[in-house]
Amino acid sequence: MPIIDLPLENLRDYQPPPNSAADFDSFWSRTLAESQASPLNAELTPMDYPVDGLNIFKVRYDGWRGARIAGLYLARAGGQGLPALVFYHGYSGSKGAVQDYLGWALQGYAVFAIDARGQGGESTDPAVYSGGHIKGWMTQGILSPEEYYYRGAYVDCVRALDLVASRPEVDADRIGVTGGSQGGGLTLAVAALDARPKLAMADVPFLCHFRRALEVTDRDPYQEIALYCNRNPDQVEQVFKTLSYFDNLNLADRIRCPVLMTCGAARPGLSTVHRIWHL
Repeated sequence: MPIIDLPLENLRDYQPPPNSAADFDSFWSRTLAESQASPLNAELTPMDYPVDGLNIFKVRYDGWRGARIAGLYLARAGGQGLPALVFYHGYSGSKGAVQDYLGWALQGYAVFAIDARGQGGESTDPAVYSGGHIKGWMTQGILSPEEYYYRGAYVDCVRALDLVASRPEVDADRIGVTGGSQGGGLTLAVAALDARPKLAMADVPFLCHFRRALEVTDRDPYQEIALYCNRNPDQVEQVFKTLSYFDNLNLADRIRCPVLMTCGAARPGLSTVHRIWHL
């Protein structure tokens, strides 16, 4: 939670201006074109699980530049025209376990949950970063948008849509994306970078408005960026220039599907605020 913040009435009206670089659009066009030129090389391995009526698979597919992304896929046996949900997890976490998604799958959704590259699950991160970094992933490659960790992470998440859309039991016109914290930020980024999601459900997303986040919180994972800047004060402006390519502040105006977002709670015990944005 923030250590300080604006009054609620000011937060409701707060609209920070974008700070994207001149080549922002071309950077993402080039990145996505390179990704689309590479095959998924998907492998789905059936899992034996004690729930009737579901097909469950361990999944591996190729992500950005050689990463091998791990996931879980669940769908009703014999299903046709199923809506699908793609799940992205929180920072340093993982896709979790089959039981985390049974409620969705048994309602008739095809479910695909993936591990972010190099974090707490099974996905690999073969990237080589030319500079040093603070613990975690927020500062890996942070001096160049070409190298930055989240370039690969965003692309890996977009490619999860390719796998879901290729499944014969899925209606490719009814795919949603969802996740919390880091997963919420990834949800917004994917909805911005790809037109296929028809709904984005972002639970308390981060990867949003990096400069302000560092002004109002002293908590990880934003603290990783603050520590890096503290140790490398001559690199601060380059750090924020790199981050601008991955900031949902700059990506959000690309989103065309409805967004259901949880955006904070005033104090423990109060329900989280929900808004639907039609962008």
